[in-house]
Amino acid sequence: MIERYTLPEMASVWSEENKLRKWLEIEILAVEARVQRGEVPREALEDIRARAAFDPRRVKEIEETVHHDVIAFLTNVAENVGQASRFIHYGMTSSDILDTGLALQMREAMDLILKEAAALTSTLKARALECRDMVMVGRTHGVHAEPMVFGQKLALWAFEMARNVERLRRAREVISCGKISGAVGTYAHLDPGVEEYVCSKLGLRPAEVSTQVLQRDRHAEYLAALAVTGASLEKFALEVRGLQRTEVREAEEPFRRGQKGSSAMPHKRNPILCERICGLARILRSNALAALENVALWHERDISHSSVERVIIPDSTTLLHYMLVKFHGVVRDLSLYPENMRRNLELTRGLVFSESVLLALVGKGLTREEAYALVQRNAMRSWSTGRDFRSLLLEDPEVTGHLGREELEACFDLSSHLRNLGRIFQRLEELVI
Repeated sequence: MIERYTLPEMASVWSEENKLRKWLEIEILAVEARVQRGEVPREALEDIRARAAFDPRRVKEIEETVHHDVIAFLTNVAENVGQASRFIHYGMTSSDILDTGLALQMREAMDLILKEAAALTSTLKARALECRDMVMVGRTHGVHAEPMVFGQKLALWAFEMARNVERLRRAREVISCGKISGAVGTYAHLDPGVEEYVCSKLGLRPAEVSTQVLQRDRHAEYLAALAVTGASLEKFALEVRGLQRTEVREAEEPFRRGQKGSSAMPHKRNPILCERICGLARILRSNALAALENVALWHERDISHSSVERVIIPDSTTLLHYMLVKFHGVVRDLSLYPENMRRNLELTRGLVFSESVLLALVGKGLTREEAYALVQRNAMRSWSTGRDFRSLLLEDPEVTGHLGREELEACFDLSSHLRNLGRIFQRLEELVI
């Protein structure tokens, strides 16, 4: 059974409560830093710690009048703190808490994503090793090519997901950056030590240089990493959809008890989860493009990025988390049909061994062009007549003049094609997730 996706964990990251809680934490840490510098009485800090609070509904009420979310928040906090509130937000600008708080939320969201990405990678690895001897036909351009094993396909996905995990980790590192540097990033009214203290307490790095905002190349890289991971999931899901086609039916996404595939056709078992994943990947790519558009700001500072990010960042992190959970369920409970894999492998009556015959003839001294012509001639006859490829070769005197029956039979040895796959699975066993 596919686990039900639980939204609350990710939703809590992007809740108004969590956002405002982070803003308050940043403001209090900035006061702490100034106390250590002898700029604020310790009694004021204790008063702020004891009384600082906010009510999201009250903040929203104030915002309806002032039309500024940070001012509304600070006004509500001041209502609770009283006189000592004069030390809050001293020398700071709105984006000091907006951008630093957003970095914390993005890091939290990425931690949830990384957990699911690692779990999916681990399951792909396990299932690949489980299917290392499940023979199937490999396809290029959608056309039968040469034999392979299903575990090789899953190994390909496992290594790609491992690369995605690394991309996501790098994105987490890139976004783990804060700024407390004032209206244009000059620390005009705050010592840089305040920023260093706040960021250190939050586990962030201070931006080397900033304007009023953190520069949006960081956020673009983060959204790009989400989109690349989504593209991989789309690739995997698209392959499942292809393998689930009626005339192929080598693999099938889980179909749960009581599930119905069509309002009109009771027999249908449609790949709805994989289709959903393919569709959602398009949104991730679109959002990554919007993040790239956010990089260029007037004089490196305006708020044209802000309205966009309020949509694309919560949406993209939530979507990718959802896609990972869903596709993990698909992989874990994927139905496989090895008998159909074998049937499809034999569908072209031995044509998948054509390269072996070609190379055997080359080994006998023919040029590649000469050997290719002999093999292709018989392959085309097999296509057009439906006759067995091996039989046609054995009837061709130009072929048998170079290859004896045993040598020709050896070209159709399946184990010979798969003899080096152990190297791939050895690498997979060594994959650290």
